[in-house]
Amino acid sequence: MDQLLRCSNALLGRVGSRKIWRNINRLATRQITGGSGKPSAYPFVDHVFDAVVVGAGGAGLRAGFGLASEGFRTAIVSKLFPTRSHTVAAQGGINAALGNMEPDDWKWHMYDTVKGSDWLGDQDAIHYMCREAPTAVVELENYGMPFSRTQDGLIYQRAFGGQSYDYGKGGQAHRCCCVADRTGHSMLHTLYGRSLKYDTTYFTEYFALDLLMVNGECRGVIALCLEDGTIHRITAKNTVVATGGYGRAYFSCTSAHTCTGDGNAMFSRAGFANQDLEFVQFHPTGIYGAGCLITEGCRGEGGYLINSEGERFMERYAPTAKDLASRDVVSRSMTIEIREGRGVGPDKDHVFLQLHHLPPEQLASRLPGISETASIFAGVDVTRDPIPVLPTVHYNMGGIPTNFKGQAIAHSGGVDRPIPGLYAAGESASASVHGANRLGANSLLDLVVFGRACAHTIASENKPGEQVGELPADCGEESVANLDAVRYADGSRSVASLRNQMQRTMQTHAAVFRTGEVLKEGCDQMGELYKEVARDIKTSDRGLVWNTDLVEALELQNLMIVACQTIVGAEARKESRGAHAREDYSERIDEYDYTKPLSEQEKLPLTSHWRKHTLSSISTATGSVELNYRPVIDETLDQTECGTVPPAIRSY
Repeated sequence: MDQLLRCSNALLGRVGSRKIWRNINRLATRQITGGSGKPSAYPFVDHVFDAVVVGAGGAGLRAGFGLASEGFRTAIVSKLFPTRSHTVAAQGGINAALGNMEPDDWKWHMYDTVKGSDWLGDQDAIHYMCREAPTAVVELENYGMPFSRTQDGLIYQRAFGGQSYDYGKGGQAHRCCCVADRTGHSMLHTLYGRSLKYDTTYFTEYFALDLLMVNGECRGVIALCLEDGTIHRITAKNTVVATGGYGRAYFSCTSAHTCTGDGNAMFSRAGFANQDLEFVQFHPTGIYGAGCLITEGCRGEGGYLINSEGERFMERYAPTAKDLASRDVVSRSMTIEIREGRGVGPDKDHVFLQLHHLPPEQLASRLPGISETASIFAGVDVTRDPIPVLPTVHYNMGGIPTNFKGQAIAHSGGVDRPIPGLYAAGESASASVHGANRLGANSLLDLVVFGRACAHTIASENKPGEQVGELPADCGEESVANLDAVRYADGSRSVASLRNQMQRTMQTHAAVFRTGEVLKEGCDQMGELYKEVARDIKTSDRGLVWNTDLVEALELQNLMIVACQTIVGAEARKESRGAHAREDYSERIDEYDYTKPLSEQEKLPLTSHWRKHTLSSISTATGSVELNYRPVIDETLDQTECGTVPPAIRSY
């Protein structure tokens, strides 16, 4: 009983005055054989909710308070305090066709998003996201998000990459709503503040270990309380995964150290296939040497890239969009400039982003965060000197496959089937609105639209207080056994050294440009490393209270699961599409050759082209990856409201 009181008090300390007593059903002590070779007692605390959300970034908070506002008893589980989630680092803005700068149309936004995806995006989900975008932004405004304003008091909208008017024929669009260059920070605090209005229970600083699956149905999650080491089984009829991306699989990235693919790894361990993990976005402008993000909003405000000759080289690669071409195009262009000897610096290994031609008052009002970041991490005064930049891993287009309602899906026999009780949103999901390449400022939109969609779908198909299926007595025991084995792991290599080897392998073998030989070598190295992590990892802290060594080891396991799927999927995809650029297969391979009249061609079967989604599953015991594929959805939600955007040659 004393243990129960201590745990309950710890929880109450996190959620303020919210009462959680009704959610704690029992405290059970189970005996399992630990990695130490001795029986170890791990107390289980069981909770019951209508819904549980894993992750407290933008998508998780929007789903969580959306459910709580409909009367659902909702838990939000997060390994971080909510406002430390990585949504806080987003800078540029959120796209929506408000038309505050010039006349705009959400159908033009949809066209740009489909084109940006290199026609790998599912057009029903893109239709839904772009149509709902204005409503979602106005909703945020009503919640109190302090958007930058025009002189007329309207939400200010800046130019952003890959955005156009009139289906690509009307010039550069101003569609990106922003809060200076701290939009994610503002959004996250706005959503967290809004969530406090509702009776949402927070499990803050709880590390989710696995999904609780019973007969193919998701019934919640099992999590480790970082403060006291207790194990919690949080049972719910509906579970939303919103755990973010896995940028930390790479050595140089803009992601926080907590972006470790936890949700995607849990999904893999549950026996399901992740989608399109080989599509990893390199943001064109990370600070050289530090990797810190420099927002695309810099170029939206009028900044531009230059090489060692002072040339605005993007005019050669994207004559129309120039520096505001899509991110994959800009990153590849920068890499080519450096390869051909036109880089800057002593080693000619980066380029410059020039802002000092812009008025100082514009820099102060629209880009204050960037001005500060450049000063701290590059020693640059942006009013006088250019910023040294280099493409850096920034975003994962792939993730848990979902439909436009947010329901996680499993594909078999040519049919998509929703997984009962399981939903996903945000960077951990693949709706797939981003396809092979995400457009800037569509990620924050993705968060709020599909977090909201998850809440709407659950509310429309369930009622608060409905019976939650019972958990078998041993449900979650495998997760605890793994935790115990890692806790007592006594190999020869530290978590840090294994993680560093993984990150450098991914950085070298699955970079901006890829070749079959290098990818194959990377697959072999990652396969060996997977086995080495399993047999030779060493943890030093044997305790359970704030054991960061243990948590980082568990995060490394998660990273290895998603990284192996990423590089194997990339090696298998023998084409270039979006962010996946193969030097040995430089062309996009579609069902038709879109450079020629379609009437003279026969459509290739799914097995003979690459305009299809990769589905990757992994044996967590051996690290071997199995690949399957599913077709892209070209039909919109309503062809009379918005027709399909047919594939075409992608140029900017």
